[in-house]
Amino acid sequence: MTKTKGYYSPMPASSPPSPAPAAKPTWLQTLQVYREPASLRMLSLGFSAGLPLLLVFGTLSFWLREAGIDRTTIGFLSWVGLAYGFKWVWSPLVDRMPIPLLTRALGRRRSWLLASQAVIMFALVCMALTDPQVALAPMVWCAVAVAVASATQDIALDAFRIESADTEHQAALAATYQTGYRLAMIWAGAGALWIAARAEGPAAVAGTAALYQHGPWQAAYLVMALSMLPGVLTVLYSSEPVPAPVAPARNVREWLRGALVAPFADFLGRYGWHAALILGLIATYRISDVVMGIMANPFYVDMGFSKDEVAAVTKVFGVLMTLLGALVGGVLSLRLGVMRVLMLGAVLSAASNLLFAWLSTRGHDVSALVWVVSVDNLAGGIASSAFIAYLSSLTNVQYSATQYALLSSMMLLLPKLVAGFSGKYVDAFGYTDFFTATALLGLPVLLLVALAARAQARGPGRQL
Repeated sequence: MTKTKGYYSPMPASSPPSPAPAAKPTWLQTLQVYREPASLRMLSLGFSAGLPLLLVFGTLSFWLREAGIDRTTIGFLSWVGLAYGFKWVWSPLVDRMPIPLLTRALGRRRSWLLASQAVIMFALVCMALTDPQVALAPMVWCAVAVAVASATQDIALDAFRIESADTEHQAALAATYQTGYRLAMIWAGAGALWIAARAEGPAAVAGTAALYQHGPWQAAYLVMALSMLPGVLTVLYSSEPVPAPVAPARNVREWLRGALVAPFADFLGRYGWHAALILGLIATYRISDVVMGIMANPFYVDMGFSKDEVAAVTKVFGVLMTLLGALVGGVLSLRLGVMRVLMLGAVLSAASNLLFAWLSTRGHDVSALVWVVSVDNLAGGIASSAFIAYLSSLTNVQYSATQYALLSSMMLLLPKLVAGFSGKYVDAFGYTDFFTATALLGLPVLLLVALAARAQARGPGRQL
């Protein structure tokens, strides 16, 4: 059997002798992958993908609370994030439906990328011009528009990335994508707060301004809208990936079958019973990190860490360590293979939670916080890089947008459900037991990774 683009085909009766294997590249040659045009494009597009997230979550909640919006309302408004969890619902449309005029000019992937980026920019401008203290409802609808357009951008971008390189280079593209994504989160989090603080004027910086001001937040969100421009320019100056051939539909029913049914039938048909194993691994791989992350900020507050300490260590330094982890994960995946690094990431992610259990016994110890956050974010970067590459390898390029959207949505649904009970657990048993329990949640993941790796090695005709 021979393998072409992830699929196996019969070996010809008489085959020429196999060429001698090429020499393994050096570490320096391996690192050169990050200078390739495809990797640099992913850096810019990753920035566009990461920018909207905090602007409708953490940064927006800070703004709303400063404007006097009650915490219960702010909590309900976090539901705008459901757009990211259910993006697979409209992913078949992004995968197959052309946008009038735009698709003909730019291609299937770039047209959806540009359209979603335009909506994000427009909705951010509308948020900037809306004062939540005066009218909250328009702000909510603008945030929903940003979230839906951002999720749509994710669908098109994942397909663009998968179709832009072969399987061996997916880890490197995932690493540079994450780098841009994390840099955008620093800019949309700490950067937006810094802009708003500077716009308040000398009196506010000196601490004498006690009243809420809409103007500084308006300036911050207008700058954030302009920050989408690098991604827009990247889309305009990039080449459309070579599309997979799609047979034209003869009627609406046939089109709906090809867009909605075929991607899921294809996945089940290619993997058979292995599909249950794969979906189980995807649904649980990040469970330790997600469940622990819900209680991270309350933990910092209860341990007596100040806002400045948490911002410096977790929002800036921690994100930089995540970037380093992503780059390390990309290189290791190229050298060792995705499945080995997937196992390494699972081990490190679970073990790093034990460090938080240790930190809970230290009290207010900034040095200990730096070390724990460093290890945790480094582990998370390695795990994320390998996991994205793994998800990418599972998709059929013909249905890449739909299948990747489904898989990437699944990875958060179960962890988010379990994480909802994290507060009750902490109240009942304390932080030390909670962090230990989240580490134990990672043990079944190790078994699933081992089974998936074994299935990959043994299953003929299955790409795992």
